[in-house]
Parts: sequence; structure tokens; C-alpha cells
Amino acid sequence: MPIRKITNRQPMCLTRMYSAYAHLLTIMFLLICTGSIVAEEINYQQAAEALRQAVEFFRTQVSIEGGYLWQYSSDLQKREGEGKAAPSMAWVQPPGTPSIGRVYLLAYQRTGDAYYLEAAIETGMALVRGQLKSGGWDYRIEFDPKKREKYAYIVDGESAGKRNTSTLDDNTTQSALSFLIRLDQALQFQNADIHTAVIAGLEALLKAQYPNGAWPQRFADYPKAADFPVHPANYPDSWPRTYPRQDYRGFYTFNDNTIADTIHLMLDAAEIYDQEKYRQSALKAGNFILLAQMPDPQPAWAQQYNPAGQPAWARKFEPPAVTGGESQGVMRTLIQLYRRTGEKKYLDSIPSALDYLQSSLLADGRLARFYELKTNRPLYFTKKYELVYTDDDLPTHYGFKVSSKLPAIRRQYEAAIASGADLVHSSAKGDDQATIPKSIPWSDSLAKDATEAVHAMDDRRAWVENGRLRYHGDDDPTRKIISCRTFIQHVDTLSTYLSTTK
Repeated sequence: MPIRKITNRQPMCLTRMYSAYAHLLTIMFLLICTGSIVAEEINYQQAAEALRQAVEFFRTQVSIEGGYLWQYSSDLQKREGEGKAAPSMAWVQPPGTPSIGRVYLLAYQRTGDAYYLEAAIETGMALVRGQLKSGGWDYRIEFDPKKREKYAYIVDGESAGKRNTSTLDDNTTQSALSFLIRLDQALQFQNADIHTAVIAGLEALLKAQYPNGAWPQRFADYPKAADFPVHPANYPDSWPRTYPRQDYRGFYTFNDNTIADTIHLMLDAAEIYDQEKYRQSALKAGNFILLAQMPDPQPAWAQQYNPAGQPAWARKFEPPAVTGGESQGVMRTLIQLYRRTGEKKYLDSIPSALDYLQSSLLADGRLARFYELKTNRPLYFTKKYELVYTDDDLPTHYGFKVSSKLPAIRRQYEAAIASGADLVHSSAKGDDQATIPKSIPWSDSLAKDATEAVHAMDDRRAWVENGRLRYHGDDDPTRKIISCRTFIQHVDTLSTYLSTTK
């Protein structure tokens, strides 16, 4: 009998054991698939070493004289910014050189390690070498001595070339100055090269500002006030339906946040250098925003305006129109102007613009990038760049429909009305605490992100990821890249983690 009982129970025990084992395997599989099994959390020393090694790799292997691009093949043989780039070239437009310099400076401020300040200064000096005589920066900086001869770089003196066009497009000159003014402040305004470059750049922006407060997309010289009488925004009697191939670089430009980025820069400069003229420049630009709001029936904004105050053509896919895209950014800029200046007039234009844009939503809840003047019909282009009212043959390189952020903007507006302006500035000249960024508390997610960043590094201490080079053609075989945007993200994470754990 005992033998029979044992014999009878044995299969049941084995079945239960196999069932439990299978259940354990299933749980492990699910944990792996959902990413719940992570590498062991790093400590302070590991994070500090990883950060130092990552920056050292970028400085010694990726940089060109302190300057950077956007993306590289993993072997660093192919390079690009917004286009193919030579080994002697750096890029200014974010996420290029100023963006890298800024994250170096933040790493220094968070850790106190002078190595990162040295890296930031090196990058700052790369920008000094790329500043044009017009006061700002081109998209790129050329370091090859022969190729530099084409450009009017300030540091090259009498031997400088003729290419002297500074650009405010895509936050180019603004990002360079934004980084440099913070570096200047961190150095207590004692580095003559960097301080001189900053003041030259800010003064150039003052001179490039039009009488109505606007800025152009690009400039090589400065406007004469008599040539630019101030006009409120108005509708043209007619406008060409085919691209006129006109030079739009001097138009009053909201496109790509040109004026918004410059306003924020000038407000920061006013605080850091305690100079009222920079604040007045920002206020003047804010007044232009009010002046540029189109009258009824479309009380929003255009991408760019001609000297008569009328929406005008820019590129072949940017017609005279009221824009559902840039208008949203303009409203956010007005809210920030109010918060930083206390001038309530900057809020007055927002309700009518919100209501108009809300009434212009497309069937799918988005906004058209372009609305025809007066009729408010959405405008689109075909792949052959013919202006049409239909959206069934759109080019893919440009957003002719944009997401609506109107509910969020309305909440921001209402919050500004309710809470009032924030006039407490944290970065006035002479404040020793001004250079220290606001601390971020430790969190599990921060520790997780820092751990993942460290374990994602290769043997060189580089972050390599799957990806392609955008400007090397469809037949380019590159599938592994090094991205400046990813580098900035991980350096920011690690320096923040170190600041919370030290």
C-alpha cells in the first residue's frame, strides 16, 4: 500500500514542479520583454567616471577645435549638420556647438569639476572664432585656414573674406550668444575674448532691430530707420499665387521662432549684464508682435511680413498667409513677456487669437500651417510646389498641418492672469549664485536614466545608436551613428544625477 501511494503521487508532484518551473520561466520572459529587469544601479563614482570619460571622448575624438556638428557615423568618418560636413567644419545651429557648450557648463555648475568648465571654455572659443563681422553667426564655422578665407570672421582681421551674413534662423546666433553670456557670467566676466564677443553680438542685434521692433531672418548690415516706416499689419490688395523668387531674408520674421528666440536672449542679457537697453529691445520686439497681429477676420500672425506690414512669400512652400503654426508660438512668447516684464498689454491680443484659431481647426483637430488671407481657406502645396486647396499630394519635408496646442495655451494664459507676473530674476550681474542652476531632487527615474546611460556606452565611452545619416543619400550604408542630441541628453542626465547624490 505505501508503495502504491508513493507511486500514485509521484506523477502529481512532478507535474506541479514542472508547472511551477514553467510559470517562473513565463514571468522571467515577461519581465525581460517589458524591460523590468534592469542593470544594477550605478553609484556616484561610476557616474562621475562615465561622465568624465564621455566628455573626454567627445573633446578628443569628435570635436574640431572645440566645435561640434549634429551627427557622425560611429567610426567618425562621416559627419553632418543640416547637410554634409567636412572634417574642418562645426555647426552652430542647435543641437550643434552652443548646445554642447551649454551642457558642459551645466556639468561644471552641477559637479564643481573644473574639467567641464575647461571644456565649456574650449567650445566658447570655437564660437569666438566663428563670429562674423556683422556680429552674429552663420549656420556653420569653418576652421580650415584656406576655406576660412571666404568668411568675414572677426578674429581674422584684415585677411577676413566677404561672407558676412549672420542668421537668426533656427536659433543660430541666439543660441551662440545664449551660451556665451552664461559662460561669461560663470567666468565673472574676466575672459576678455568671450566677453568681447558677447558684447559685440548683443550690440549687433540692437543695430539689426528694425524701427518697429522686429528682426530679420538674416543680416549682413543694419537697417536705416528712414527706410522702414512703421506700419500695422494689413492685408495686401492682391498677392502672387506663384512663387516670385524674392529675397525674403530681410523680412520681419516669426518663422522658426526667430523673434521669440531673440526676445528671450535679450531679456536674459538684460538680467545678466544689468543693462536696460537690452530689456527695452525685448519690449520693443514685444510691441512689434502686437503691431503684427492681423486685423479681423484673422486676428493671428503671419510667418513673415514685408516692409509694408503685409504677409509675404518666403520659400517656395511658404506663401503669404496667416499661420496656425507660428501663431501658437507667438502667443506663448506674449505670455512669457508678461511674466518677465509685468506689462499686461502683452496678454491683450491673446483671447481673440485663441478664438479665431479654435474656429479654424481642421476636421482632424489639427491646424493648417497656412490659411488664405481673408477667406481663411487652408492652403497646401503639391509635390511639384503648386499652391492648392487640397491636401492629397503634400511634400513630406514640411509640416503643412500642425498639432493644436490651443487648450494648453489657453490654460497658460488663464494662469498668467490669475497668478500675475514673475519679476524675481535669478541671474542678475554680481549675484554669485546666479551661475548655479536650479537643483533637481533625486528620484528613482533619474537614477534609472543615469544607470541606463552608463550601461549604454561602448568601449570608447561613446553612445552609439541605430540610425542613419540624413544628408548622405539613400544608398549610404551607415546604420550606427553618434548623435550630439543623445550626447547632450546623457551628459545632462549624468551631471544632474551627480548633483543630487554628492
